Amino acid sequence: MGYSIVFIVCSLLLVLQLSTVAGKGKAIIGSPSLAPAPAPGPEYTNLTDLLSVAGPFHTFLNYLESTKVIDTFQSQANDTEEGITLFVPKDSAFASLKKPSLSNLTSDQLKSLCLFHALPHYYSLADFKNLSDMSPINTFAGGNLYSLNFTDDSGTVHLNSGWSRTKVSSAVRTTFPVAVYQVDKVLLPEAIFGTDLPPMPAPAPAPETDIAPTADSPAADQTGKARAAASPDSSSPSASHRMMSWGILNHLVLAIAGGFLMLLL
Repeated sequence: MGYSIVFIVCSLLLVLQLSTVAGKGKAIIGSPSLAPAPAPGPEYTNLTDLLSVAGPFHTFLNYLESTKVIDTFQSQANDTEEGITLFVPKDSAFASLKKPSLSNLTSDQLKSLCLFHALPHYYSLADFKNLSDMSPINTFAGGNLYSLNFTDDSGTVHLNSGWSRTKVSSAVRTTFPVAVYQVDKVLLPEAIFGTDLPPMPAPAPAPETDIAPTADSPAADQTGKARAAASPDSSSPSASHRMMSWGILNHLVLAIAGGFLMLLL
Protein backbone atom coordinates (compact mmCIF):
# COMPACT_ATOMS: atom_id res chain seq x y z
CA MET A 1 0.00 0.00 0.00
CA GLY A 2 2.80 2.37 0.92
CA TYR A 3 4.59 1.60 -2.31
CA SER A 4 1.46 2.36 -4.33
CA ILE A 5 1.09 5.80 -2.80
CA VAL A 6 4.74 6.58 -3.46
CA PHE A 7 4.39 5.39 -7.06
CA ILE A 8 1.31 7.53 -7.65
CA VAL A 9 3.00 10.63 -6.19
CA CYS A 10 6.11 10.13 -8.31
CA SER A 11 4.00 9.66 -11.42
CA LEU A 12 2.12 12.90 -10.77
CA LEU A 13 5.37 14.79 -10.23
CA LEU A 14 6.76 13.38 -13.47
CA VAL A 15 3.66 14.40 -15.42
CA LEU A 16 3.82 17.92 -13.98
CA GLN A 17 7.51 18.13 -14.85
CA LEU A 18 6.93 17.07 -18.45
CA SER A 19 4.02 19.48 -18.94
CA THR A 20 6.13 22.37 -17.63
CA VAL A 21 9.01 21.55 -19.97
CA ALA A 22 6.62 21.20 -22.92
CA GLY A 23 5.10 24.63 -22.20
CA LYS A 24 8.51 26.25 -22.11
CA GLY A 25 9.46 24.52 -25.34
CA LYS A 26 6.37 25.85 -27.08
CA ALA A 27 7.19 29.35 -25.87
CA ILE A 28 10.74 29.03 -27.19
CA ILE A 29 9.88 27.60 -30.60
CA GLY A 30 6.89 29.86 -31.18
CA SER A 31 6.54 31.65 -34.49
CA PRO A 32 8.98 34.60 -34.79
CA SER A 33 7.59 38.13 -35.45
CA LEU A 34 8.07 39.41 -39.04
CA ALA A 35 10.07 42.63 -39.58
CA PRO A 36 8.39 45.30 -41.75
CA ALA A 37 9.37 45.15 -45.43
CA PRO A 38 11.74 47.92 -46.52
CA ALA A 39 10.30 50.68 -48.69
CA PRO A 40 11.04 50.17 -52.39
CA GLY A 41 13.87 52.33 -53.74
CA PRO A 42 13.47 54.74 -56.65
CA GLU A 43 13.06 53.17 -60.05
CA TYR A 44 16.31 52.85 -62.00
CA THR A 45 16.24 54.84 -65.21
CA ASN A 46 18.70 54.32 -68.05
CA LEU A 47 18.98 57.79 -69.58
CA THR A 48 20.66 56.56 -72.75
CA ASP A 49 17.84 54.13 -73.49
CA LEU A 50 15.23 56.73 -72.58
CA LEU A 51 16.61 59.43 -74.89
CA SER A 52 17.13 56.90 -77.68
CA VAL A 53 13.46 55.93 -77.90
CA ALA A 54 11.54 58.80 -76.29
CA GLY A 55 11.80 61.29 -79.14
CA PRO A 56 13.98 62.88 -81.80
CA PHE A 57 16.83 63.55 -79.35
CA HIS A 58 19.71 61.85 -81.18
CA THR A 59 21.80 64.99 -81.66
CA PHE A 60 21.63 65.94 -78.00
CA LEU A 61 22.35 62.36 -76.93
CA ASN A 62 25.43 62.30 -79.17
CA TYR A 63 26.73 65.45 -77.47
CA LEU A 64 26.07 63.94 -74.03
CA GLU A 65 27.97 60.78 -74.92
CA SER A 66 30.91 62.54 -76.61
CA THR A 67 31.43 64.84 -73.61
CA LYS A 68 30.78 62.06 -71.02
CA VAL A 69 28.09 64.27 -69.48
CA ILE A 70 25.66 61.36 -69.78
CA ASP A 71 27.63 59.60 -66.99
CA THR A 72 27.28 62.64 -64.73
CA PHE A 73 23.53 62.79 -65.35
CA GLN A 74 23.13 59.04 -64.81
CA SER A 75 24.95 59.19 -61.48
CA GLN A 76 22.82 62.13 -60.34
CA ALA A 77 19.62 60.28 -61.29
CA ASN A 78 20.30 57.00 -59.53
CA ASP A 79 22.95 57.65 -56.87
CA THR A 80 21.49 60.70 -55.12
CA GLU A 81 18.27 61.58 -53.34
CA GLU A 82 17.85 64.84 -55.28
CA GLY A 83 17.12 63.38 -58.69
CA ILE A 84 17.56 65.35 -61.91
CA THR A 85 15.56 67.49 -64.36
CA LEU A 86 16.57 67.52 -68.04
CA PHE A 87 15.58 69.95 -70.80
CA VAL A 88 16.17 68.12 -74.07
CA PRO A 89 16.18 69.99 -77.43
CA LYS A 90 14.78 68.21 -80.46
CA ASP A 91 16.99 67.39 -83.42
CA SER A 92 15.30 70.17 -85.40
CA ALA A 93 16.44 72.69 -82.77
CA PHE A 94 20.08 71.90 -83.54
CA ALA A 95 19.42 71.85 -87.29
CA SER A 96 17.96 75.38 -87.18
CA LEU A 97 20.89 76.72 -85.14
CA LYS A 98 22.78 78.67 -87.82
CA LYS A 99 24.48 81.35 -85.76
CA PRO A 100 26.20 80.92 -83.38
CA SER A 101 27.57 77.57 -84.47
CA LEU A 102 28.40 74.89 -81.92
CA SER A 103 31.24 73.63 -84.11
CA ASN A 104 33.39 76.56 -82.96
CA LEU A 105 33.14 75.65 -79.25
CA THR A 106 35.99 74.12 -77.31
CA SER A 107 35.52 70.75 -75.60
CA ASP A 108 35.07 72.45 -72.21
CA GLN A 109 32.51 74.89 -73.62
CA LEU A 110 30.56 72.07 -75.25
CA LYS A 111 30.55 70.17 -71.97
CA SER A 112 29.27 73.24 -70.12
CA LEU A 113 26.58 73.66 -72.78
CA CYS A 114 25.35 70.10 -72.14
CA LEU A 115 25.42 70.59 -68.35
CA PHE A 116 23.44 73.80 -68.86
CA HIS A 117 20.44 71.70 -69.96
CA ALA A 118 19.92 70.07 -66.54
CA LEU A 119 19.00 71.01 -62.98
CA PRO A 120 20.50 69.00 -60.07
CA HIS A 121 17.06 68.35 -58.59
CA TYR A 122 13.84 66.65 -59.62
CA TYR A 123 11.06 69.11 -60.52
CA SER A 124 7.56 68.14 -61.56
CA LEU A 125 5.46 70.40 -63.76
CA ALA A 126 3.68 71.76 -60.70
CA ASP A 127 7.02 72.83 -59.19
CA PHE A 128 7.76 75.32 -61.97
CA LYS A 129 5.25 77.77 -60.57
CA ASN A 130 7.46 78.13 -57.50
CA LEU A 131 10.59 78.27 -59.66
CA SER A 132 9.14 81.33 -61.39
CA ASP A 133 9.30 83.19 -58.08
CA MET A 134 12.79 81.87 -57.30
CA SER A 135 14.41 82.61 -60.68
CA PRO A 136 17.14 82.66 -61.77
CA ILE A 137 17.94 79.01 -60.99
CA ASN A 138 21.48 77.67 -61.29
CA THR A 139 21.86 74.73 -63.63
CA PHE A 140 24.16 71.73 -63.45
CA ALA A 141 26.88 73.87 -65.08
CA GLY A 142 26.92 76.12 -61.96
CA GLY A 143 27.46 79.85 -61.58
CA ASN A 144 25.19 82.84 -62.17
CA LEU A 145 26.09 83.00 -65.86
CA TYR A 146 24.84 79.42 -66.17
CA SER A 147 21.40 80.13 -64.69
CA LEU A 148 17.91 79.95 -66.18
CA ASN A 149 14.83 82.10 -65.66
CA PHE A 150 11.48 80.31 -65.53
CA THR A 151 8.03 81.74 -66.13
CA ASP A 152 4.83 79.77 -65.61
CA ASP A 153 2.15 81.19 -67.90
CA SER A 154 -1.10 79.35 -67.12
CA GLY A 155 0.70 76.01 -67.09
CA THR A 156 3.05 76.74 -69.99
CA VAL A 157 6.65 76.82 -68.77
CA HIS A 158 8.91 79.37 -70.50
CA LEU A 159 12.71 79.32 -70.21
CA ASN A 160 15.07 82.26 -70.74
CA SER A 161 18.86 81.95 -70.72
CA GLY A 162 19.46 85.60 -71.60
CA TRP A 163 20.51 84.60 -75.11
CA SER A 164 17.83 82.10 -76.09
CA ARG A 165 14.16 81.83 -75.18
CA THR A 166 12.01 78.72 -75.50
CA LYS A 167 9.27 76.77 -73.75
CA VAL A 168 8.52 73.25 -72.60
CA SER A 169 6.58 71.67 -75.45
CA SER A 170 6.22 68.17 -74.01
CA ALA A 171 6.75 66.24 -70.76
CA VAL A 172 8.66 63.12 -71.77
CA ARG A 173 9.00 61.66 -68.25
CA THR A 174 7.89 63.00 -64.87
CA THR A 175 8.48 60.03 -62.53
CA PHE A 176 10.93 60.55 -59.66
CA PRO A 177 13.94 60.65 -59.75
CA VAL A 178 14.07 61.69 -63.42
CA ALA A 179 12.09 64.46 -65.14
CA VAL A 180 12.66 64.96 -68.87
CA TYR A 181 11.06 67.89 -70.72
CA GLN A 182 11.25 68.57 -74.44
CA VAL A 183 12.17 72.11 -75.56
CA ASP A 184 12.05 73.63 -79.04
CA LYS A 185 15.37 75.51 -78.94
CA VAL A 186 18.92 74.90 -77.78
CA LEU A 187 19.64 76.68 -74.48
CA LEU A 188 22.60 79.03 -75.02
CA PRO A 189 24.32 80.29 -71.83
CA GLU A 190 25.60 83.84 -71.45
CA ALA A 191 28.91 82.56 -70.08
CA ILE A 192 29.74 81.21 -73.54
CA PHE A 193 27.85 83.39 -76.00
CA GLY A 194 27.88 86.72 -74.13
CA THR A 195 25.16 88.96 -72.76
CA ASP A 196 24.05 90.61 -76.01
CA LEU A 197 21.08 89.17 -77.81
CA PRO A 198 21.62 88.13 -81.44
CA PRO A 199 21.44 91.22 -83.69
CA MET A 200 18.43 91.73 -85.88
CA PRO A 201 19.09 91.63 -89.65
CA ALA A 202 19.72 95.08 -91.14
CA PRO A 203 16.92 96.44 -93.36
CA ALA A 204 17.54 96.59 -97.10
CA PRO A 205 18.71 100.04 -98.30
CA ALA A 206 16.12 102.16 -100.10
CA PRO A 207 16.69 102.61 -103.87
CA GLU A 208 18.32 105.89 -104.83
CA THR A 209 16.24 108.26 -107.01
CA ASP A 210 17.58 111.15 -109.13
CA ILE A 211 15.80 114.40 -108.29
CA ALA A 212 15.88 117.07 -111.00
CA PRO A 213 17.02 120.47 -109.67
CA THR A 214 14.47 123.26 -109.59
CA ALA A 215 14.64 126.24 -111.93
CA ASP A 216 15.68 128.63 -109.17
CA SER A 217 18.55 126.50 -107.91
CA PRO A 218 22.17 127.23 -108.91
CA ALA A 219 22.42 123.76 -110.36
CA ALA A 220 19.51 124.54 -112.65
CA ASP A 221 21.19 127.77 -113.81
CA GLN A 222 24.43 125.93 -114.50
CA THR A 223 22.57 123.20 -116.34
CA GLY A 224 20.59 125.76 -118.37
CA LYS A 225 23.72 127.66 -119.34
CA ALA A 226 25.48 124.48 -120.33
CA ARG A 227 22.59 123.40 -122.48
CA ALA A 228 22.39 126.88 -124.06
CA ALA A 229 26.09 126.78 -124.85
CA ALA A 230 25.89 123.28 -126.25
CA SER A 231 22.87 123.94 -128.49
CA PRO A 232 22.99 126.54 -131.33
CA ASP A 233 20.79 129.64 -131.16
CA SER A 234 17.47 128.89 -132.80
CA SER A 235 17.22 132.52 -134.10
CA SER A 236 20.59 132.54 -135.93
CA PRO A 237 19.32 131.25 -139.35
CA SER A 238 16.53 133.87 -139.61
CA ALA A 239 18.93 136.68 -138.68
CA SER A 240 21.35 135.66 -141.44
CA HIS A 241 18.50 135.52 -143.93
CA ARG A 242 17.44 139.07 -143.08
CA MET A 243 20.99 140.37 -143.49
CA MET A 244 21.26 138.80 -146.95
CA SER A 245 17.93 140.34 -148.02
CA TRP A 246 19.03 143.85 -146.97
CA GLY A 247 22.31 143.46 -148.91
CA ILE A 248 20.56 142.50 -152.16
CA LEU A 249 18.09 145.35 -151.76
CA ASN A 250 20.93 147.85 -151.30
CA HIS A 251 22.63 146.61 -154.46
CA LEU A 252 19.39 147.00 -156.47
CA VAL A 253 18.88 150.54 -155.20
CA LEU A 254 22.44 151.48 -156.13
CA ALA A 255 22.07 149.91 -159.60
CA ILE A 256 18.82 151.81 -160.33
CA ALA A 257 20.32 155.07 -159.10
CA GLY A 258 23.35 154.54 -161.31
CA GLY A 259 21.13 153.90 -164.35
CA PHE A 260 19.23 157.17 -163.85
CA LEU A 261 22.48 159.12 -163.57
CA MET A 262 23.75 157.69 -166.85
CA LEU A 263 20.51 158.70 -168.66
CA LEU A 264 20.74 162.23 -167.37
CA LEU A 265 24.27 162.61 -168.60
